[in-house]
Amino acid sequence: MLTFGLLTGLLASGYGVMFTVLDDFRDEYGIEAHWLGVIIGVGFFASFFAQMILAPIADRGRARQMVVIGLLMNIVGLIGMAAGETLPVLLGARLLMGIGVGMALPAVRRIVINADPANLGRNVGLLISSDVAGFAAGPVISALLVPSFGLASPFLAIASLTAICMPVILRVHVTEASNVPENRFAFDLLRSRPILAAICLGAATYLMIGTFDSLWAIVLDDLQASDWIANVGITIFALPLIFLGSFGGRLAQRVGPFRLGPLGLAIASVYITMYGLMPSGAAMLLVGVVHSCTDGLSVASTGVAIGMVAQTDRQAGAQGMLGAAETLVGGASAVMAGALYSWGGRLLAFSTCTALMLLLVVGAYLLAGPEYRARRSAGVSFLATVKS
Repeated sequence: MLTFGLLTGLLASGYGVMFTVLDDFRDEYGIEAHWLGVIIGVGFFASFFAQMILAPIADRGRARQMVVIGLLMNIVGLIGMAAGETLPVLLGARLLMGIGVGMALPAVRRIVINADPANLGRNVGLLISSDVAGFAAGPVISALLVPSFGLASPFLAIASLTAICMPVILRVHVTEASNVPENRFAFDLLRSRPILAAICLGAATYLMIGTFDSLWAIVLDDLQASDWIANVGITIFALPLIFLGSFGGRLAQRVGPFRLGPLGLAIASVYITMYGLMPSGAAMLLVGVVHSCTDGLSVASTGVAIGMVAQTDRQAGAQGMLGAAETLVGGASAVMAGALYSWGGRLLAFSTCTALMLLLVVGAYLLAGPEYRARRSAGVSFLATVKS
């Protein structure tokens, strides 16, 4: 857990750094704003396809290889981000980072879940905590290094730390697959109603995240709130996920992820609607404090659910399908929220998110079936798939 938790944090920190230096790319290299959005977007699409197409390879006795190759690609991408001063180089570097992360993370989850299935909830929660902590550390790394050592320094620092982890990854014990799945890809897993239910939970979560991330700063600016409220709000949302992730994962395993997850998302949908009604930035921040604690307790339920209902020898493929769905929905919801906000205002944008979240939550509940009551370790039982 220490090894792969650190690794997960490092993979996320490169993405966190990139967000903080986009304005520097524009000012120093003359890259136009719309191309900066393309640089961000290409990484999301690369990660989406890698998690759909490449992640199942980890289930075929190559989990460690997928982690190592993913790390190497991420390191090369980070070096490219550090050295690049033109759009093609930065696009290529971001593409490599997206593929690397998409290859490595499902394999990491497979290794961690199968190594200790009895503690599925705790371990998945710790990985989520590490991911959020790494992303939150990105701006801090940039703030510490860029003023003194230049724009390339945070990327090179993270690449160096990741390279230091490589010998540890090569030595750590990994239980590879003994039964190789017949299917090359993981699309057949979508015939499983419980797996579809878990994917619905993940989609609802990232629908919320995409909407919130794309509108938070804009709404606060339009409400003429102080800049510190926007910055503190992001930090507030990160902290509960960092400190409550492990507890939330254990709670999900104890009471059932298909119980805790839908309940947490239903409550979160109320907060999302409230963001569209609050009269001031301070009021939105107050709602955000409560919202973040709810998410901290329940957001690990999705990872626990997919780990619980997926077969032991299909964990990477299932995690890849979940991650691909989350990435796609998160990006689409950010675009949708921005368009709705421009057209009809924040109440329309946030209430639309609420309605779609509730539809996905109801869908997850209906698809879960008997798994709604499931409270067990990973891979203990797998419901028969329902063929379409």
